[in-house]
Amino acid sequence: MPLKTQLDEQPTLNLTSLIDVLFLLIMFFMLGTKFAQFDKKIKLEVPTVADGKALSAAPEKRVVNVYQTGQVTLDGQPVNLKELTARLASARSQYKDLGVLVRGDAEGDFKNVAGVLNACHQAGIVRLAVAVKTPTRER
Repeated sequence: MPLKTQLDEQPTLNLTSLIDVLFLLIMFFMLGTKFAQFDKKIKLEVPTVADGKALSAAPEKRVVNVYQTGQVTLDGQPVNLKELTARLASARSQYKDLGVLVRGDAEGDFKNVAGVLNACHQAGIVRLAVAVKTPTRER
């Protein structure tokens, strides 16, 4: 059995890339602190503002029901056409893009629904929807 007479070369760790990365990090942080100091030297007074209110979500559509008897309700509360106009105008003054859904009874007179539509128009409501049912088809 032959004996080794030569010593093998010891494995070495190449640190060149590690030193390059370390050098780049040092330069980055040195330049970053210089810019931070430069920002502090600027004589600038930033304006202050009053505390603003949180933005509120848009209100739900108001629902107006017109029954067969001619009775009108706004969100479940009975109203006449003058009260309806006043309440919708008041709600619209708080939120300009207020939507109204009008649901009329199919057996009732259209003049009652037309009166509600006119009240909505007088209140300045532009987002107006009329609820209807579509017949279902058998497939």
